[in-house]
Amino acid sequence: MNILIIIFGILLFNLIVFVHEFGHFFWAKKFGVKVNEFAIGMGPKIAKWQKGETLFSLRILPIGGFCAMEGEDEESNDPNAFEKKAAWQRAIILAFGAIMNLVLGFIMTIILLAPSKYFYSTTVSKFTENAKSVQTGLQSGDKIVRVDGVKINSYKDLSFNLIADGKDSFDMEVVRNGETIRLENVRFEVLNPENGRPTTKIDFYVEAIENNFFSLICQSFLDTVSTVKTVWASLVGIVTGRFSVREMSGPIGIASVMGEATNEGLKRSFWVAVANIVSLMAMITINLGVFNLLPLPALDGGRLMFLVFEMITGKKINSKYEGWIHALGFFLFIAFMLYISYSDILRLFGKT
Repeated sequence: MNILIIIFGILLFNLIVFVHEFGHFFWAKKFGVKVNEFAIGMGPKIAKWQKGETLFSLRILPIGGFCAMEGEDEESNDPNAFEKKAAWQRAIILAFGAIMNLVLGFIMTIILLAPSKYFYSTTVSKFTENAKSVQTGLQSGDKIVRVDGVKINSYKDLSFNLIADGKDSFDMEVVRNGETIRLENVRFEVLNPENGRPTTKIDFYVEAIENNFFSLICQSFLDTVSTVKTVWASLVGIVTGRFSVREMSGPIGIASVMGEATNEGLKRSFWVAVANIVSLMAMITINLGVFNLLPLPALDGGRLMFLVFEMITGKKINSKYEGWIHALGFFLFIAFMLYISYSDILRLFGKT
């Protein structure tokens, strides 16, 4: 049964890769760009077939893929080369890889939430025994709309903003009897788990939202947006020092977490394990979507940054110099991933 879960996880990961590369491929073909190869996986080819001008291939290592367009990384005399297309067309081609990852995350979220009878709202229904928050201003029936100035649209937003920093007090805005009220220093108990990172204990329950078609779509959308915001906030937090780089995980750490999620799920049932894997993959595809849009060299967002400059100024940066910048960015990215993988290995052996 574990083997089936592993195979399922690998297939889902390759679906994420396929969807990303298909986003590039679809719009490249739509705009008449010559695509030399569309590949899933890396390393030696294990299967290939030619259709028109494009070679489709499956490669032995299920860790990535690519959509190789003529003239994408070098100058080309082919009139259908990527570099010959208008800047706005190239921007759409580049952006849609990440956009498709976000769409896939939304679809996965719908699948995950569909079996639920109810969803969590952001309206307080009742409190746990000796709850500090009710003693410092929060009341039953309050709809929480802001925490420390951050807008709250879903329970995911609420839980992340309450738990992330392990604080014991927050400023909140709530809607009470139709009126927006500001509550200062709403207090909570802080727990100190074994890993030493303090965690805020949420000491209230929220009202349920009944699952129907419209609430399912709405809740799935809000949860997807919340995950995007969480990924972005986490990246900003790492840059600003709010979170440590060591808290990030690479492929090794993700595989470890996937194994733990699988084992925990299998203690209950095969389908719980499957749901855990789908949940992780939904997070991964949204992470990839957000990360790929960052304006960093070698990423789609970095390439989009050059295109935005071209569209604003009307001047195209020399492809040779742009290629050097992306090559440097790729080298730094690989170095960063090696560091993250090293941290993952240390965690696995209890060294951090």
